[in-house]
Amino acid sequence: MNNDNNKDLTQRGIENEAKGKAREAKGVVRDTVGGITGNESQELKGKAERVAGKAQQKIGEAQRKLDENV
Repeated sequence: MNNDNNKDLTQRGIENEAKGKAREAKGVVRDTVGGITGNESQELKGKAERVAGKAQQKIGEAQRKLDENV
């Protein structure tokens, strides 16, 4: 791989981590609001969004680590 590809992978990793953290935070808010209002559907959607956010963060971490090892 050339340096441009490595830089792209690192940048994508950083972006995925940031987007994942934002998505997880959004899920926490949605889950909390659903719990307070008794809206089970919103609670479940919030929990799913939290999991998706954590997964996206892990993908970002893996992208950065892969780039470090190349």
